[in-house]
Amino acid sequence: MIELRQLTKRYGEVTAVDGLTVDVRPGVVTGFLGPNGSGKTSTMRMILGLDRPTSGSATVGGRPYAGLPAPLHEVGALLDPHAVHPRRRAADHLLWLAQSNGIGRRRIREVLELVGLAEVARRRPGGFSLGMRQRLGIAAALLGDPPVVLLDEPVNGLDPEGIRWIREFMRGLAAEGRTVLVSSHLMSEMALTADHLIVIGRGRLIVDTGLDAFLRSRSVQAVLVRVRPGEDAARLTDRLRAAGATVRPEEGDALTVIGLSGAEIGRAALTCGIAVHELTPQQSLEEAYLDITRDSVEFTAAGGPS
Repeated sequence: MIELRQLTKRYGEVTAVDGLTVDVRPGVVTGFLGPNGSGKTSTMRMILGLDRPTSGSATVGGRPYAGLPAPLHEVGALLDPHAVHPRRRAADHLLWLAQSNGIGRRRIREVLELVGLAEVARRRPGGFSLGMRQRLGIAAALLGDPPVVLLDEPVNGLDPEGIRWIREFMRGLAAEGRTVLVSSHLMSEMALTADHLIVIGRGRLIVDTGLDAFLRSRSVQAVLVRVRPGEDAARLTDRLRAAGATVRPEEGDALTVIGLSGAEIGRAALTCGIAVHELTPQQSLEEAYLDITRDSVEFTAAGGPS
């Protein structure tokens, strides 16, 4: 288990992490969420001993990372897929890591096969795509077959097949009883992957609860709506926005409507003479997340072009 107790990190006058106290438990995938600048990466770096806390503590299995005699056997981590020498072959990158922790060469081949890079083991990462570098970083994290795995934005750069693979892979690790902490900005993926959520904003804890409990506790009401694309969608969008709803276009000519029930949307469409093809209530992790972090966003963009 990962235990954080009043974990605090200050950089000059800036407080990146502010008194964070949480437990990351084995057997579940814990999603670590928060806006940019919320302190997620700083927290992970302190867990891994890369940054020293200003105060408080971060331990793995009751000990700080620096006190682990063979850390790759205890904790595997991917924080930066670019943290690899571009001209050192993929297998050689894993070899020096393995040798530093007494791990045999056979394990290198095993993890390369596990992440789908066995065929490019002799290639240099300088020519890898971001998705391939992500896979190499995950291979490095798994070298010691650790019971604790930390992954920072692991789906960045992966294609749809890769995203499905890492999702099933993380859930498989948790099913084996391992502790899995994963940060992401993709709420759709977290909704499919995480069992538990830790949400922070401006370095402070906002939410520490199960995914299902979190969705049930939020009053955000989202409905997926499909009508005939073109004029019908535009007219209905105008009508719903006039009624106070938030309307967001989706792929496949669908609309996500926030703030009105399915019955209210149906009545609005009827008054416009618009045939509705679908009205599906949604449990939206994205909307619930945006709702609770609204006051913690450090950088916000202006609206789109007028």
